Amino acid sequence: MNKAIFVSIITPENTEARVAENLDELRFLAETAGIEGDKRFVQHLNIPNSKNYVGEGKLKEIQSYITNSEIEYVIFDDELSPSQLRNISKTLNCKILDRTNLILDIFAQRAKTAYAKTQVELAQYQYLLPRLTGMWTHLERQRGGIGMRGPGESQIETDRRIVLSKISRLKNQLTKIDKQMASQRGNRGGMIRASLVGYTNVGKSTLMNLLSKSEVFAENKLFATLDTTVRKVVIGNIPFLLSDTVGFIRKLPHQLVESFKSTLDEVRESDILLHVIDVSHPDFEEQYRVVTETLKEIGAGNKTTLLIFNKTDAFKYIEHTEYDIDVKSTKNYSLNDIREIWNYKSNNPSVFISARENINIGDFRKKLYDMVSEKYRGRYPYEKFIWK
Repeated sequence: MNKAIFVSIITPENTEARVAENLDELRFLAETAGIEGDKRFVQHLNIPNSKNYVGEGKLKEIQSYITNSEIEYVIFDDELSPSQLRNISKTLNCKILDRTNLILDIFAQRAKTAYAKTQVELAQYQYLLPRLTGMWTHLERQRGGIGMRGPGESQIETDRRIVLSKISRLKNQLTKIDKQMASQRGNRGGMIRASLVGYTNVGKSTLMNLLSKSEVFAENKLFATLDTTVRKVVIGNIPFLLSDTVGFIRKLPHQLVESFKSTLDEVRESDILLHVIDVSHPDFEEQYRVVTETLKEIGAGNKTTLLIFNKTDAFKYIEHTEYDIDVKSTKNYSLNDIREIWNYKSNNPSVFISARENINIGDFRKKLYDMVSEKYRGRYPYEKFIWK
């Protein structure tokens, strides 16, 4: 497996603790893409260096480490500008990736259907377009590596006009598919629709399989699912439609948000959001914030929501001697502590479960049944239905 080093900066807005968490996630992204993590380089700066992202001295330190080690990739935790990418490539003379490019590559690996592949290809070209000038010799050195799937391999000598033409063609293809998918959603009748949302790798697909008895691909890797899966689910005597959607992540590339419009439309048009949270993750509150902010951005911030704190079986509790409600880290809180805190600060109902170990699923089903029933009563107040 190829080795990579990771680079980030600590700023007044991006604290040391936050940078450490981001780099942990970046390492997990790299492993998902097939790259082994090696060393981290972090520098204190007020803002990223406009030329090299980091300072000249730090860049030389990185260069020295690469020279003396078997390092194939240098991965930056932020999106690099075209000029930063060119300057860093000239100095380090190895394969350079930023977080956006790495995420795009993972999406390229994970895309299975023609629709998902088209979405990812469009996002890749949109990322590539501003980086065309003076970039081709750099791409030639990187040919065939991580981050170069799709357009990077086949369009080395392509000019700006052809890339723009491809972007236009892909957008037209997606527009046609979007209309077809919108028509499909409209033909689902008057059934209540619920969508599983959440950070990537929190267990949405596992929960989908549990509720719908389907075989949605689930794996302990980031972005295991790209294509939206819709299944009919019946709880008690009430049927509804359940969608499993792509997971969110910090610094989700805007190219992907635009390309995956139909996937996000599934969320926007849902009656109920099932927000799955990995309560065993030490930074689950930040993941919750990222998802809620993304939902607001796509116009789904005011949906009826059930908070599902998943992976209680993996939750680790370290007994604390001093209880402080203001402590940001929840690693010293028990599940009861977290339940009380979230009941106090959130207006949304919540449930604590383990989808993998089938813990507290009965309570979850009851809460979901009540929410779906209420939606049906609100939609059809004068109708009488016998669900079969």
